[in-house]
Amino acid sequence: MSKPVVSIVMGSDSDLEIMREAGKALEGFGIAYEIDVTSAHRSPDRTADYARKAADRGIRVIIAGAGGAAHLAGVIAAHTTLPVIGVPISATSLNGLDSLLATGQMPAGIPVATVAIGKPGATNAGILAAQILGVADSAIAQKLHAHKEKLAKGVEEKSKKLKESGT
Repeated sequence: MSKPVVSIVMGSDSDLEIMREAGKALEGFGIAYEIDVTSAHRSPDRTADYARKAADRGIRVIIAGAGGAAHLAGVIAAHTTLPVIGVPISATSLNGLDSLLATGQMPAGIPVATVAIGKPGATNAGILAAQILGVADSAIAQKLHAHKEKLAKGVEEKSKKLKESGT
């Protein structure tokens, strides 16, 4: 197995079902990843250590998913120069809006690329990580191009089917 270049981390193992979507997207592009749990609030020292050591372990992009106050991506971004992609997770009665705002509202100087709430966001985080890596890796770039072509072809097929049905 290849050495991971993307790290997927979440604040709780209850987020695993959602964050697996990022892994599925990465697998589709042939990108090796690791997956772990660490919490900005319950294990702040572990989280800071994880972030500081990620680049030395060969990680090039970090995807961080968290719900509620959702500080995980921001805390990680504060401790690394690697690109960090935040995935807001619906974990409270606010249906993820709290997480979206917490992840997206980073202070100047500590960027976190923030995607949609939940599974669509986790999928997009995996694709965005591939796009970041694809800038310097032509094999990944080619797979991304094929992915875009597949999406476009799917739309054309749906349009044709709709027209044929007379709807």
